[in-house]
Amino acid sequence: ISICRDLPNIEVITFSVNGISDLEPLNQCQNLSELYLRKNNIASLNELFYLKNLPRLRVLWLSENPCCGPDPHHYRMTVLRNLPHLQKLDNQAVTEEELSQALVDGEEITAPPARKNVENGCPESSESSAAESTTETESELLNFSLEETNKIREQLGMKPVPRDKFSSFSPREMDCSRKTRNNVLNAILLLMKELDSEGLEIVQQAAGRRLQAFRKKELQEE
Repeated sequence: ISICRDLPNIEVITFSVNGISDLEPLNQCQNLSELYLRKNNIASLNELFYLKNLPRLRVLWLSENPCCGPDPHHYRMTVLRNLPHLQKLDNQAVTEEELSQALVDGEEITAPPARKNVENGCPESSESSAAESTTETESELLNFSLEETNKIREQLGMKPVPRDKFSSFSPREMDCSRKTRNNVLNAILLLMKELDSEGLEIVQQAAGRRLQAFRKKELQEE
């Protein structure tokens, strides 16, 4: 996520299931309108401090992070009190009634969280990784993978992938190697926002050659 410090014009960020715990790198992304951070390691709602000065943020998906806590009402009210411009939170539309209630039930966040000596990335403890995987169901992970994949494809102007095309996908492959791949993919998508037409044409040509090579290999294997 630290790459976001160098991308002030980025508009959409998808970093779900990436072990992220610190939102400070996002506080300069003034054009950010959609932020997907589902299933990370965000421990404190004080991390919202870094999002309060993002004027265009309209969509936030923060569910299934430790900061959500045991009280969903308090969590939602606190988020909306500090980010009143949101139109959708956790895939649920924000209402005017909720925004008014948030002023009463939500907690005002005025300072960032105490800095922790934890780097964003894959968990170092194999025990914690195993414990996390046991809380996931195959259905939940399949839905997540399909949803996030189609979000990325939408950004690239591609058609969504039908659910039946994911039937052979193994949803339990949420290990560090796969997260590393996702981080690379997200980084590429973020950097593409900064390219001009000439740069995008170069990327398109390189991707086309790479894809053609993969398809040729698949045909040979068949």
